[in-house]
Amino acid sequence: MIYAVESETASGWCLPEAQLAISGIQVARAIYDTLVQPDASGEMAPMLAESVEPNDTFDSWTILLRQGVTFHDGTDLTAEVVKNNLDAYRGAYEGRSSLLFLFVLDHIDTVEATDDLTVTVTTKTPWPAFPSFLWSDGRLGIVGQAQLDDAEECDENLVGTGPFVKTEWKVNDHFSAEKNPDYWQEGEDGKPLPYLDEIEFRPQGEQTQRIEGVATGTFDAAHIENGDAISQAETIVDEGLANLITTSDFAEVAYLLLNESKAPFDNLDARLAVASALDREALNQTLNQGKTEVASGPFAPGSMGYVEDTPMPPFDLSAAKKHVAAYEQATGQKLSFVAPSPGGGGDQSAQELIQSQLAEAGIEMKLQTMEQSASIDRAIAGDFDMMLWRNHPGGDPDLQYIWWHSGSPVNFGRIDDPEVDRLLEEGRVTTDPDERAKIYQELNRRFADQAHGIWTTWSKWGVISAPTVHGVLDPKVDGGEPFPGLATGQPVSGLWVDP
Repeated sequence: MIYAVESETASGWCLPEAQLAISGIQVARAIYDTLVQPDASGEMAPMLAESVEPNDTFDSWTILLRQGVTFHDGTDLTAEVVKNNLDAYRGAYEGRSSLLFLFVLDHIDTVEATDDLTVTVTTKTPWPAFPSFLWSDGRLGIVGQAQLDDAEECDENLVGTGPFVKTEWKVNDHFSAEKNPDYWQEGEDGKPLPYLDEIEFRPQGEQTQRIEGVATGTFDAAHIENGDAISQAETIVDEGLANLITTSDFAEVAYLLLNESKAPFDNLDARLAVASALDREALNQTLNQGKTEVASGPFAPGSMGYVEDTPMPPFDLSAAKKHVAAYEQATGQKLSFVAPSPGGGGDQSAQELIQSQLAEAGIEMKLQTMEQSASIDRAIAGDFDMMLWRNHPGGDPDLQYIWWHSGSPVNFGRIDDPEVDRLLEEGRVTTDPDERAKIYQELNRRFADQAHGIWTTWSKWGVISAPTVHGVLDPKVDGGEPFPGLATGQPVSGLWVDP
């Protein structure tokens, strides 16, 4: 089976969490299993772990591993290997340092292998969302000890417990893997997973070519996202050339990422001016044919932090002009800023539309052509005014702590709001689910009130596949229905193709 993905990974495969984009997650999930996985409701269910249980105060967690699971090199899944993985992800294992998870798992205090199949994790404070961090959108796969300790070829010699074993990786061409004959999972039919003998991932940046590739038989399946792509795929489906699964469940959110550490967006009137001048519904209709939904805030439907109606400013040119005037009077400066532009594609079209909308309110948005990698470097360094950005707030809201807390080095928007910090800190340590929901809903409203980011649309992801392809969302999770979200990729162990 040939599966088309959006892009090639730029960061290798030493630790699968290094794959920040969905394409990398999708490939990593073929090679590595996670300790837990989300079920149909988004709650964490067992995978490599049989159970993840807290103590009464939620600051000590016991991870009980499945028996009989082996890595691709024949070694056993043990508590010691899992301990070493968790230490590697949090930067506490010699020779391994993962960029993102140094911050994501910073709340862990100690990790101990207490017997062959039991890992005990203590946290710095109560941490009820800890199981969600063991999933982390599919990025926290468990790596075999041999790969973990391979200083020379860790990126090439991949060792996981997943359904497929890497056979060949030719950068920017293909990633091939064959069936793991000793995989631990079975399908509903009682037969061993995976069903496929081989799978090959091919990077193809253009969605149109991915869709056409499925229609012509070049690809068996492909990821697609949003408006034009969904409409094009539906046409192919209507012609009987493909099947299509789409969902906005557990979606990413697209937004304008504002740098609040410098002018103009260190000023509330500047942020409110842009929020009020942006016709988000028109933007959605133009770019997505209305197939996605306008976002009300950072938390997607299904999240405990979701609020249908937030105080986020509606489109109002009169209000926008008043905020522009207030900004210019307070600063003596014209409301003007620079945004990086990729120089083509949907993002540029979106930026040009936003640019024209803001101009109606007297706001100057200058576009600067820049490669995506360069713009990400700018975000990390804080050297930008505004960027089009996406985040994935469809899981536990505590997953966003590192992106928004003033003390986090990956708070790219440089939000420095004591109220935001307070709510994030309270939400992290509160154990009652209803109370946590109230906290994160209040946080949602605070984001809207202060225009910490200007939220545009929920993303809509899809998988288009040949009519002969089945089991896109299989297998079922711990006896229940599979997780419907596609923004983190989907399992490939349940895929099968008609002969």
